[in-house]
Amino acid sequence: MKLLRFSHLALLLSTALTIAPFLARSQAPTQPDYELHATPVPPAPPDPAIAAALAQISDAHIRQTIEKLVSFGTRSTLSSMETDLPQGTGVTAAADWIATQFEAISKECGGCLEVKRDTFTNPVAERIPKPTTLTNVYAILRGTDPTQAKRVYLVTGHYDSRNTNILNDHDPAPGANDDASGVAVSIECARVLSKLKLPASLVFVAVAGEEQGLNGSTHLAQLAKSEGWQLEGVLNNDIVGGNTTPGDTLQRKDVVRVFSEGIPATATPEQERRIRALGTVDDAPSRQLARSMADAGRTYFKSGEFAPFLVARPDRYLRGGDHTSFNKEGFSAVRITEWREDFNHQHQDVRIENGLQYGDLLQFVDFGYVAKVARLNAATLATLAASPGIPVDLKIDARKLENATMLNWKAPEGAPAGFHYELLWRETTAPDWQYVQLVPASEAGAPVIITVPISKDNVIFGVRTVDAAGHRGLAATP
Repeated sequence: MKLLRFSHLALLLSTALTIAPFLARSQAPTQPDYELHATPVPPAPPDPAIAAALAQISDAHIRQTIEKLVSFGTRSTLSSMETDLPQGTGVTAAADWIATQFEAISKECGGCLEVKRDTFTNPVAERIPKPTTLTNVYAILRGTDPTQAKRVYLVTGHYDSRNTNILNDHDPAPGANDDASGVAVSIECARVLSKLKLPASLVFVAVAGEEQGLNGSTHLAQLAKSEGWQLEGVLNNDIVGGNTTPGDTLQRKDVVRVFSEGIPATATPEQERRIRALGTVDDAPSRQLARSMADAGRTYFKSGEFAPFLVARPDRYLRGGDHTSFNKEGFSAVRITEWREDFNHQHQDVRIENGLQYGDLLQFVDFGYVAKVARLNAATLATLAASPGIPVDLKIDARKLENATMLNWKAPEGAPAGFHYELLWRETTAPDWQYVQLVPASEAGAPVIITVPISKDNVIFGVRTVDAAGHRGLAATP
């Protein structure tokens, strides 16, 4: 019996040793198809002209802008209807001053900016007790290419402010961080980018009525929709002052948050069903805009110096912003906000209480931080405006079961000679594009049709255009 047991054990050991090499080979992990023949996405090459423009962004200019806006005492939207304010104060005086800044910039570039006012009367609403005049101020830098100039990218901040009582239109409401900082970004972008010759158009904006319910941006977004603007991206800077509250050790100055919607606000029930079925909740056009900001950051900032921190939700809890007005009209838009807000310095009367300073005061703004935010905005705007545009009608052919993927798309209108495409993909759980394959443009504008040996079930695909100088456009997803 003992011998039988020993023989049985010997047989088992012999069998195990025989099949062990086979098991090792069969169980060894294989490289997934999406990594074979793949190249990790590298940073885009910097454009010397864009880099030179970014270098001109000035902490001092930004400080001067914010100081001047604070000097208007209150910039409450409701103050536009008051006649007893001290001369040179109030929201109307602030609007006039912003217009003069855009006009001065235009004069420096030989009249390159079209300075406009979008003035309207807002009816009575929850935060507007009587019909009130609102004015959005903006400046357009027309693109140099007749066809590409139809494409538009917009940067904005809101110039109105508030204190504790939203209906108080007389007492000080300095609004240094919320949102003179965002207006300073818009004006500074206009100052440095107006010196560039870009194929697509840029619009630099300061909107009113944000604190009353996004009224100014709502009107401007509806105007853009009604006039048929080909508005491909909106950067909304709101509270980007890099709060400097003494003792706050959790503030970060190496990042700025970028919020973006997943499912578009205008998606129909059928579109929502398709988005969920395909797993493309993280691939709304606004998410691609946020990723383009990250891409521009990697190109124009050193590693660890400054970067956007992408947040996969439309906005912060219990809060709203002007990007939402553009999202509701079907435009891609993101919100840009400092890492850690101090709510003692937002929507507060200026006062000292229990030893704490309240109020949105100049002393709590980091002008160097605002300058970094402005550089990130300007880099993104210039890169996208220089790019060939967004691929059209990108589709995956899913009519048959196969482990390869067939894609097809068309070139954007007016794409320049010498451009090409980047086919992008990433794992479905990855926040940004991981892999890239270069694809040449087709001749005479014919559709591009390609098949790649990668299963569409395991990755998300995207396609973007790249011009001869390396400017990358917004990615489209099928």
